[in-house]
Amino acid sequence: MKKWSRKKTQLSLFLAFFSFFMFSSFLNDHRQSTTRKLPDSKHSSVQPSFPTYFTINTSNPGTKKPVLGASDWSKACASARSYKGKSNSVMENQWQRESWSDGCDVFSGRWIYDNISYPLYDEGTCPYMSDQLACGKHGRPDKEYQKWRWQPHDCNLKRWNATETLEKLRGKRLMFVGDSLNRGQWISMVCLIQSVVLADKKSMSPNAALTIFRAEEYNASVEFYWAPLVVESNSDDPVNHRFDDRIIQPDSILKHASQWEKADILVFNSYLWWRSGSKIKLLWNRDDVICEEANGLDAMKLALETWADWVASSVDPLRQKVFFVTMSPTHLWSQEWNRGSEGNCFHEKTLIESEGYWGSGSDLDTMRMVESILDRLGPKVLVINITRLSEYRKDGHPSIYRKFWETLTPQQLANPVSYADCIHWCLPGVPDIWNELLFNFL
Repeated sequence: MKKWSRKKTQLSLFLAFFSFFMFSSFLNDHRQSTTRKLPDSKHSSVQPSFPTYFTINTSNPGTKKPVLGASDWSKACASARSYKGKSNSVMENQWQRESWSDGCDVFSGRWIYDNISYPLYDEGTCPYMSDQLACGKHGRPDKEYQKWRWQPHDCNLKRWNATETLEKLRGKRLMFVGDSLNRGQWISMVCLIQSVVLADKKSMSPNAALTIFRAEEYNASVEFYWAPLVVESNSDDPVNHRFDDRIIQPDSILKHASQWEKADILVFNSYLWWRSGSKIKLLWNRDDVICEEANGLDAMKLALETWADWVASSVDPLRQKVFFVTMSPTHLWSQEWNRGSEGNCFHEKTLIESEGYWGSGSDLDTMRMVESILDRLGPKVLVINITRLSEYRKDGHPSIYRKFWETLTPQQLANPVSYADCIHWCLPGVPDIWNELLFNFL
């Protein structure tokens, strides 16, 4: 992996302004910015390679607690004290990779330009496309970002087939659970399959915490459930979740689980919402006035441990498949792939060609913490490792070519770098490849 100096690059005033804007605006649109920090050199040479399967030896997913309403959250945590159960530093080990079923690591490979087979669908013909991800509709002039295929080094992926996917989903519920990045993968999946479903045999429910696309002739559904912090939190409303203080109930997951527990195939993600740089308040009991306060890594560990307890005690591997999607990279700092520059993904039209490239948007301590939890879950969870393959795709973000819900100032409009979205992904694009990987595991 490419190494970087410990010394931080001096940031210009416009980059400081950019950091503030990215954090505040992305919260309003189901998005979170990552901590702006170049990777420490002690972490830059080793990246964890997630095994395919993962195991936990617990049996209690937690006791059911009363559900908090908006007024309850607003009264909680009037003050806070430091969380005492901080995580230990993660040892820097080279994780042992378990191979895919045929001995091939499908997550290690390269991008191949393929303007014959890709894109897999047309942006304008998918009626369920999101304005946040429809880059062509919002003025992006180039289309090359849509025409790349992922090629593993030692094997071939089975090519995408929408009809075959629907046959695999016949009589089943496929549910994506997580934040706006997982929502983007859900929209990608819907756009990938909807064209082979008759117009009068498909439908989409109104946008809500749980949104459902139905393919009636297959008795199948592809669903998205908004749970950006996995456990219950004051950010669980899919629209109104912008708060100065982020509060979670670290051991409360049953309200969410009641929505997803009957699904046949579950696809979880969790990362960016823990990376705001601000402390997260831990509400252990609904009547607590004084809460604990933890950094994002410690809070995420508590939440994922609660989730893992639920998986260990509640998932029946004979009936359900559970996937965990690793962190989606950001490309906020062009100095990481072009030293001396001070931009981001704005105007980027080419891929990063340095194999093993690893940007600061993918935190290694977080990856190792996640792996330490997933490593105890055995065959109950399959991992879709999107991180490394997506790191190369600095060209794939919406940048300025998307709908922004907040009003942009003249100063921002004069400086596109200051508001470019380098977190989410254009569709058609990179998330389609994540779903191709998922298709190969179904």
